[in-house]
Amino acid sequence: MSEAEDRKPRSDEARATFDPEITSEFAIPEGLAVARGSGESETTSEFAMPKGLESTQPEAEPEGSAFNTPRTYSVKDAPSAFTPATGVPMITLITDAPWQDRMRTMLRMPVAERPALEPVVRSEEEGPAVPRVLDLTLRIGELLLAGGEGAEDVEAAMFAVCRSYGLDRCEPTVTFTLLSITYQPSLVEDPVTASRTVRRRGTDYTRLAAVFRLVDDLTDAEAHLSLEEAYGRLAEMRRNRHPYPGWALTMASGGLAGAASVLVGGDAIVFVAAALGAMLGDRLAWLLAGRGLPEFYQFTVAAMPPAAIGVAFALADVDVKASAVVTGGLFALLPGRALVAGVQDGLTGFYITASARLLEVMYFFVAIVIGVLTVLYFGVQVGGELNPDAALNIQSRPVLQILASMVLSLTFAVLLQQERSTVLWVTLNGGVAWSVYGALHTANFSPVASTAVAAGLVGLFGQLLARYQFASALPFTTAAIGPLLPGSATYFGLLSIAQSHVDKGLVSLAKAVSLAMAIAIGVNLGAEISRLTLRIGSPGKRRAAKRTRGF
Repeated sequence: MSEAEDRKPRSDEARATFDPEITSEFAIPEGLAVARGSGESETTSEFAMPKGLESTQPEAEPEGSAFNTPRTYSVKDAPSAFTPATGVPMITLITDAPWQDRMRTMLRMPVAERPALEPVVRSEEEGPAVPRVLDLTLRIGELLLAGGEGAEDVEAAMFAVCRSYGLDRCEPTVTFTLLSITYQPSLVEDPVTASRTVRRRGTDYTRLAAVFRLVDDLTDAEAHLSLEEAYGRLAEMRRNRHPYPGWALTMASGGLAGAASVLVGGDAIVFVAAALGAMLGDRLAWLLAGRGLPEFYQFTVAAMPPAAIGVAFALADVDVKASAVVTGGLFALLPGRALVAGVQDGLTGFYITASARLLEVMYFFVAIVIGVLTVLYFGVQVGGELNPDAALNIQSRPVLQILASMVLSLTFAVLLQQERSTVLWVTLNGGVAWSVYGALHTANFSPVASTAVAAGLVGLFGQLLARYQFASALPFTTAAIGPLLPGSATYFGLLSIAQSHVDKGLVSLAKAVSLAMAIAIGVNLGAEISRLTLRIGSPGKRRAAKRTRGF
């Protein structure tokens, strides 16, 4: 055979079958017949099904991937660690639970795991326009956020409004001053987003309760509240005046300061002096507010008159507890509502809003410090004898102090513009809180532990009352924590700093901060215990707690 013929191309089959010169180990030996198939290569993998072993499912396609479900797998007998392709079972919500619990539970679920929206019948034939529903949702959220409601409860209310009008694929977002909501009709349609900024904040729990009733009616399938009716009720809330006039708020501020002075050992003269100082500070703050000055300066000026009256008593050498006068005036200014809301937002995972609220509390506290410290500094310089050790000589008068705590809670409720029907409940709640605190303090418990337990009962009872009336828990808890606010620790810390005892003053201020945090955490913990005990809206484990642990 010539060299030219060796270079001629040959087919693989010819070379493999007839060419005797091929000596490769992959060549087919002579005399071995090869079955002619369809031309495709045979499977030689060790994972191939052996011949003679018939599959239990002859119609199923052969397994060619490690990601295919094994044929021996059964969904019914699958272990709990395996998540089926159809997803995990849905959490069943209790239909007669308050809307706050139902919406909060769904908000804490991923979007894909939320229960399907039930058909909603409204008076509109084709359903309301999506932008109008989002606008109504933002307006309701604005009233709640401006009234001091927690970020999670605001999101729950916004989610409830959207869901009541058939918009189930919506995601509300709440920060300290910004509200936004996004609705996506489907995976292939563009989302619709709207936002609103909270420009002005006001304390009116009567309006807050009216908003809660509106959301409750919207979530009620039997109410059939149309969009126009909801807008009408919302406009009526905005037009309504506050339930208490300005002079009543000023008198309530004086009564709060006087009752607080009695809690720390004051008598009738101290009560009147603290009340006059608080009312004068309140009027000065209203004057600055009418001139458009920020709240920082309002708090600074409002803290000066009680401190000035206390210094005047010390300079006149009158046998009156000047420290009780100043302490009573501070009780009317301490931002307990904002502190509780800030800590609650942090505990529920809204860290941006919590940081902003706590920063606001810090600014208010600094304003109070500047106002009181300025007056105390000049009082010490001119010879005023103010004794920081007077905090250790508080008399034990249980009956009088319980009555004073109830008066403090009542006046605090008036300052918060609460409904008259809730004032009695919050007054009793405040008396119970002080009774528990006094009993634990007498039993030699630490002030922080006593305060935390008493605040926990306030949160527990407040949540129970709110569930009983299907309303917000704020009107039943905020005023009730008034007797527990750390007014005396704040005052004596500032007085020590004014007398150049900085180390001692900082220790007292640190105690005040610890008491404030104990109040906020206790209130939130009491509310969570009530939810766990009643088991409404959260059967089984709370799935949303994972997001606050970084999972």
